[in-house]
Order: sequence, then structure tokens, then C-alpha cells
Amino acid sequence: MSELKRIGIIGGGQLGKMMILDGKRYGYYIVTLDPTKDCPSHAISDEHIIAAFDDVDAIRELANKVDVITYEFEHIHVEILKELEKEGHAIYPTPESLAIIQNKFSQKKTLLENGVPVPDFHQVKEISDIHRIGKSFGYPMMLKSCTGGYDGKGNFLIKNAEEVQTAYEQLGSGKRPLMIERFVNFDKEISVLACRGIDGDLAVYPVGENKHINSILDETAVPANLSDKATKKAMAMATEVMNIFHGVGMFCVELFVTKDEKLYVNEVAPRPHNSGHYTIEACLTSQFENHIRAIAGLPLGDVTLRTPVVMKNLLGEATGTSKVLGLSKACQVSKSKVHLYGKKEVKLHRKMGHITAIGSTVEEARAAAELAFSKIKIIKEE
Repeated sequence: MSELKRIGIIGGGQLGKMMILDGKRYGYYIVTLDPTKDCPSHAISDEHIIAAFDDVDAIRELANKVDVITYEFEHIHVEILKELEKEGHAIYPTPESLAIIQNKFSQKKTLLENGVPVPDFHQVKEISDIHRIGKSFGYPMMLKSCTGGYDGKGNFLIKNAEEVQTAYEQLGSGKRPLMIERFVNFDKEISVLACRGIDGDLAVYPVGENKHINSILDETAVPANLSDKATKKAMAMATEVMNIFHGVGMFCVELFVTKDEKLYVNEVAPRPHNSGHYTIEACLTSQFENHIRAIAGLPLGDVTLRTPVVMKNLLGEATGTSKVLGLSKACQVSKSKVHLYGKKEVKLHRKMGHITAIGSTVEEARAAAELAFSKIKIIKEE
């Protein structure tokens, strides 16, 4: 990998953009594949192939232009990636791990078979399965699409038997594969970022504590408010997940923590993650830099936390052409940084940017993040 010069990224959103910013510091030539002409990555990509994520010919074109391929989200055409890997193209994380992870049922099944604690789950083939499992699990319980879901899309919390029909219809009436999970009465949601290099070197980031609103990440605070025992257990579970999936590059392991500090893996993402944005300001090496280092065959960077930190997402407040209000005022808040993704179209609850703030304590960092957050809005242009 020492001769690597060109990196291909499938996906031109904010995660791809932040990968590119670190890739360019190392002098790499970046080719992006994304169907949106003015996607966040467009302005800083050396080349942009404008094509659908399931366009086999376009993905092959990307492969022929670069030395290694990576991706910024899971919902892509994995079979062509498997073909390309067999032909000798380098792809990280591997298509084999992506194929398992992009289906939530196979992901959970693999974790369970390898002894990783997960919420109880069952496959759903018809609506009668939901009623039957409801008698066993009790309500509430979570109905999930096995593929394609994100930010709460593809999930339905079924509170009682009367909601089964609605939930089943809203998630496609069986046209997509479905699964049911026992509801975990969690006390906290946490995530652990881990990165492995091609040589097997592993770096595990500090544990982040996450707060969601309407199933969309609102805030990540680091370090998480956990006991030393639970913190070590979470980091050990992330290492275990990396070993199970033979991970290369960044992975994020999201977990539930109960009041008695039992831990259950909720989901695994084979890529940099929203809950890892804090690493840009607060760690010696960000998740994006380490992802680039990993897939390029470079040694991984130190992931030591330099300071307590809080990250807050900036979500769209309307639908239309995007307009930012209050950037100057937000930038006046000491110890905070504003990141805007450059999305031309704003949508209600769409991730448009984030704010990171540091402090001597998490509480101090949160106060700065919330102050900066209160100054800025992303609305539609009138």
C-alpha cells in the first residue's frame, strides 16, 4: 500500500467530505461517486462520478480510477464490490463484512453466534409472526426493516397489539425483510469508535454518551458518565466486534446500557459515524484521519482524548433551498466550533452541520455547545 495515491469514496455526503479533508492533507487524489451533482464532497473532490449507488458500471469505473475504495454509508451495491475484490481491487471495510452488517438481521445473528450480547430478536415473515412474538416479548417492542434504515427511518416502536397492523403497513407490509427486537429499557445510549489498520493495529476511542431526539442523534458527550468497569467492558466489546467482522478502517459500535450497567450492542456501522465528530477537536487523531490512514496502509494515529467535549447536531428546520442564520454569532462562542456541510437543499430534520465545544468538564462543554447552538439556524431561503 506504500504506493497508494488515489482513493475512491462511494458517497459524497458530510462523512465523505470530512474524509477528503484529511485525505488531501496527505496528498491523496480523491474520486467521489454520488448521484447528487452539488453534494457536500463535490467541491473538494478531484473527480466526481455522478451516478446512482447501485450503478454497477459507475462503481467499476470508480474502481479503475483508484488504488483503494471506501464508502461513507452501508446501503450500497455489495455484490459488485465482492466481484471487484475478487479481481484484485482493494476495498475497505471489506465487502464480506459489509454484506453481513448492511442486513440488521444477519448482523445481529452474527454477533449473537459470536457471544456478543444483543437484544432478543426474531425474523418476521408475515404479520402473524409479530402477534406471536408480542405474546413472548411483551410490549413495547421494536419492528425494524432489516435493510435500508437510518436515523429512525425503517423502525417502528410497537406499544401494544393494536399497533401491529399500522407498524407492519408502514414498514412495507412484508415487501422488505423485517425483524422484531425486544425493547431494552436502557438507561443510556453509548457508542464506541474503533479503527483497525491493514496490518492489524487497533485503536479504540473513548466512550461517547449519546442523546437522541425522534431517533436522530442530538448530542454526544465524551467521556461518557459510566463506571470504569462499564467503560472497559464497552471498549472490550468494540474490540470483539472488530475481530468478528475483520474490520479495516473505522467502525462504530452503538450500545444500550441498563441501570445495572448491562451492555447490549444495538447496531454496528462500518464507517466513520455521526457520534464520532467530536474526535476532530477533542482527540489527537480524528476518526476521519484514522480511517484514511487505515485504508491507505499508514500507521494509526493516537486517539487519546485531549479534553472533555460535547457535539450537537444542526438539523434543518424547513424544506427548500438552504439558508444559514446566525453563523457569526455562533462563531463568537468561546471554545466552540461550527461545522456546516454545504448541503444546498435543507429538509426538516436533515443533518446540515454540527457544533463541537470543549471545556474542563462535560458540563462546561455542554453549556458552550448549547449557547452556540442557540445562535444558529438552518432554514429555507424565502
